[in-house]
Amino acid sequence: MVKPSKILEKIKKRTEPVAEPVVEEESDEEIIEQEGSEEEEEIVEEESEEEEEEVEEENKNIEENKKDQSIYTKKRVLFTSTRGIGSKYRHLMADLISLIPHSKKEDKIDDRKTLSLINETCEMKSCNYAILFDVRKGTDCFLWMAKTPLGPTVKFHITNVHTLDELQMTGNCLKGSRPFLHFDKSFDSEVHLQLIKELITQIYSTPKGHVKSKPFFDHVFSFFYQDGRIWFRNYQISDQEFKKDSLLTEIGPRMIMHIDKIFSDGFGGSVLYSNPNYVSPNNTRSDHKLSKANKYIKRKYQKGKAEERQKISFIEPSEVDTVFDN
Repeated sequence: MVKPSKILEKIKKRTEPVAEPVVEEESDEEIIEQEGSEEEEEIVEEESEEEEEEVEEENKNIEENKKDQSIYTKKRVLFTSTRGIGSKYRHLMADLISLIPHSKKEDKIDDRKTLSLINETCEMKSCNYAILFDVRKGTDCFLWMAKTPLGPTVKFHITNVHTLDELQMTGNCLKGSRPFLHFDKSFDSEVHLQLIKELITQIYSTPKGHVKSKPFFDHVFSFFYQDGRIWFRNYQISDQEFKKDSLLTEIGPRMIMHIDKIFSDGFGGSVLYSNPNYVSPNNTRSDHKLSKANKYIKRKYQKGKAEERQKISFIEPSEVDTVFDN
């Protein structure tokens, strides 16, 4: 049996009003402090987010620069030639290979009709550019500079070639050193010259940090445009005694490049530019032969005229001249 006193106590507990929790009112100063702290937290969060974004962008830029540098340091130039190259042009190719540390030599090409296969060779050898010495008839040398495989390609006719052994200049440079590239102001005057300037810059400039290169500059590759031709010279940067100015001493080799055509692809494609002032060596030889033939015909004609004049001017002897002979 439950006691009635306990039952009354339970009823009283149920009927008693529940005390509401006392909420302390915050003062204005506390509210202002809380709002200020919240604003500071938001500012700190925004700054931290901005810093994180900046760090991410910097990391991306560093990665992109590393990729670009890795691609740039892996730049290679393939040197090759056709069958029948002479000693002079072979020595010129050897001089250029020694001056360009990021170069790679390849075997000779048997067939001139399959020049487009050089693109596949460059892909196999991990080369980005190609230089071809195309010698015809043992005397005519055509220099092809190409960005493989998409192009463009520039075709030059080389004349007035002088190698390092032939010149024996006093200038000298360390093998593997990086060159400065100097171009004449006329290279910025026309569109095709700007394209040639950019292609020469990409081929002849040694990339920074290349394995076979030295980390300094001690010579200059100079390209001058005059009389419709590109003149190539190589100079050493040497310091004069008792003077602050640097002195340029020629090293060699020398050559003159006459622009023939510019193609859109690697060793082929559509013709982007054709030099109207270019005359092929075959035409110059034929003109020379025609001039010789014309001289011979003129000489024979003059000889025939002289014989005719002699016949006309000949006087037959008369009987009067022989009267007093007896």
